[in-house]
Amino acid sequence: MPSALTNDAAIAEIPTQRDGGADRLVSKMDGVIRKATTAITTATDTDKEKESGTRPIARDGSSVVGAEMAVAGQEKQRPKPNKHSMDYMVRSFVAGGLAGCAAKTTVAPLDRVKILFQTSNPQFAKYTGSWAGLFRALGDIYSHHGVTGLFRGHSATLLKIYPYAAIKFVAYEQYRAALIPARHQETWFRRFSAGALAGVTSVFFTYPLEVIRVRLAFETGARSPSLLDICRKIYHEHPLPKTAPAALHSGSSVVRGVAGVATTTTAHTVAPRSGIVNFYRGFSTTMLGMVPYAGMGFMTHDSIGDVFRSSLLQKHATLPQPANAPADKAAPLRAWAELTAGGISGAVSQTISYPLEVIRRRMQVAGAVGDGHRLRIAEAAGMIFRERGFRGFFVGLTIGYAKIIPMSAVSFYTYERSKTILGI
Repeated sequence: MPSALTNDAAIAEIPTQRDGGADRLVSKMDGVIRKATTAITTATDTDKEKESGTRPIARDGSSVVGAEMAVAGQEKQRPKPNKHSMDYMVRSFVAGGLAGCAAKTTVAPLDRVKILFQTSNPQFAKYTGSWAGLFRALGDIYSHHGVTGLFRGHSATLLKIYPYAAIKFVAYEQYRAALIPARHQETWFRRFSAGALAGVTSVFFTYPLEVIRVRLAFETGARSPSLLDICRKIYHEHPLPKTAPAALHSGSSVVRGVAGVATTTTAHTVAPRSGIVNFYRGFSTTMLGMVPYAGMGFMTHDSIGDVFRSSLLQKHATLPQPANAPADKAAPLRAWAELTAGGISGAVSQTISYPLEVIRRRMQVAGAVGDGHRLRIAEAAGMIFRERGFRGFFVGLTIGYAKIIPMSAVSFYTYERSKTILGI
């Protein structure tokens, strides 16, 4: 009997407890139903993904494997960028310009000395041929002109380098997208071609600024000429007529007069007395030198990047892929790896193209020295060989390495990091 009464009392208390815990009971049941639904849906999706050959993606992300699958799913969802769109070109233009300015500012003093050596400036010819001469030349410039002397012409450099580097990197992205539409189509020749075309394109649009920069750096007088003065001087320079050799040895004044008139007429016809053409001195040589320089630079950088991204070095040389990275972008390199790839590419490209660069520098300053005669490629090469022999084509190459290795390293590093920040 007591047990029966107890049971009756317990039964009587059930409605009251049910009323008090109704909300909690409904909430628990709803949670159970949701978990069951999620489990069923997940199992169904897993079966479908197994049939389609894809990896399952965990919805709750509760395990390490599930997190990795979720990351893989996000990578698949990232859209492939349209490299021919205006938005992509503007972003790469900004990144390329910043990379060029950062690189040139890093090596501006060395660039000044290298130009003085290459152009055989009389005041600095005694310093060529050794690393000690490099530092003595820097000291000479600093003692006479201060810090500003080491950066003379740098304003024109930045004015030229921003559009040059920006156009070069934009053009490379465009040519690369056209020549290498897929990863399996990447070859050294396609990479070289994309880089060479990018270099030629950038030089075509920015060469006059390069001539102005070289002339500003070449001036070593106490009074530094302004940018406008240099532009006027270059514009109004003209080649002096050369006397025909036959007329020089002839005893007839009539023959000499006729020869002088004919030579003057020919000079005016072939080479105008002044004009925009003066800002393109050495342009043909630049085009010849830019093909191996830019082509080898981009090709070497990308090839070394592949080495660092290989299975053997990937763990030590690459960084995790940023969340905003495009779907087809390779894993970014660590700072040391990116700087190494850029430095090696600069050294390789500089070695191959340096003789043509020396010839181009001599042609660019032809109006500032001698009789003002506009030198052709063969004439400039012959003059260099007569003065210093074969080694004359590599004067300043050690300074070139000291300049190009850090410059190329900083350039590629800044460009790749800027692309990451800009999401391209």
